[in-house]
Amino acid sequence: METKEDGDRDFSFYRNPGADMQLEKSDIHEELLEQARIFHFGTLSMTHEKVREATRYAAECAKAKGALISFDPNIREPLWDSMDHAREQVEYGLGICDILKISDNEITWFTGEEDYDRAVEKIREKHPIPLILVSMGKAGSRAYYKDMIVEKPAFIQQGTIETTGAGDTFMGCVLHGVLERGLDGLKADELGEMLEFANAAASIVTTRKGALRVMPGEEEIHRVVKSHE
Repeated sequence: METKEDGDRDFSFYRNPGADMQLEKSDIHEELLEQARIFHFGTLSMTHEKVREATRYAAECAKAKGALISFDPNIREPLWDSMDHAREQVEYGLGICDILKISDNEITWFTGEEDYDRAVEKIREKHPIPLILVSMGKAGSRAYYKDMIVEKPAFIQQGTIETTGAGDTFMGCVLHGVLERGLDGLKADELGEMLEFANAAASIVTTRKGALRVMPGEEEIHRVVKSHE
């Protein structure tokens, strides 16, 4: 991975094969899915046939057992033999998910729309996804829920180093909010609180090297939110 001056990244991947490609349908433990309230997945595990089969099987099992399905396309172009194939897998994810997190560049690529409101409308014409989240980098994030659109600004940190893990942190925090509140009957202020909390958490990660191991805890996130009030 190459980190640019503004903290954005260029990725290089070393696989074919890689450990992440070795998951097969027979490796899926359905008893674990029975305990899941949310099943989250993306397209990184859908680039090749066997792991794609396993991913789809797991998602469909979780949905059948009553879990909410969360999807983040997380497109990494070098992993795909064709962006048409990537589009097919995104289409699958849109068709099964209850919660979609999609970045500004991904939604423009997928829909051909620069206007995010119109892009979401275009997705919903075919896929009536209850909650759609659009991450917009330094411009913040939006939540589309029923007929509501809620937007919150980003928390800009002076010590930003890189943006690796920011999207995953954002989505993890949104899903935390969904687990607390449920997905039915969300109000605009609740959506705003969820976005604010997720934006703050993502901003913290940008000040640290790494991704999963540097994600902040709830108390630290609340301190950042409070400091910007």
